[in-house]
Amino acid sequence: MRLSILETRHRYTQKALLRIVRLLGLQSLDAVKTFMYRPEYFGMPFCDLAHHVMCRDSEWTRAERELFGAYVSSLNHCSF
Repeated sequence: MRLSILETRHRYTQKALLRIVRLLGLQSLDAVKTFMYRPEYFGMPFCDLAHHVMCRDSEWTRAERELFGAYVSSLNHCSF
């Protein structure tokens, strides 16, 4: 499900970055738009959590964790 607010209600600097991405012929991922919209509530806390999960000490290497994430994303038909 796409939220229409993520297409139109970013702050000026975020809109400018998304416009540059489009001008370069690239497509902005919905996840990136979500992180950029009100980053103080979702974007930064979620990125900090993901960094903690992927980089902390574990029996699995970081590469193995990335592979697990990619595999689960493919099962969910997700592009990342």
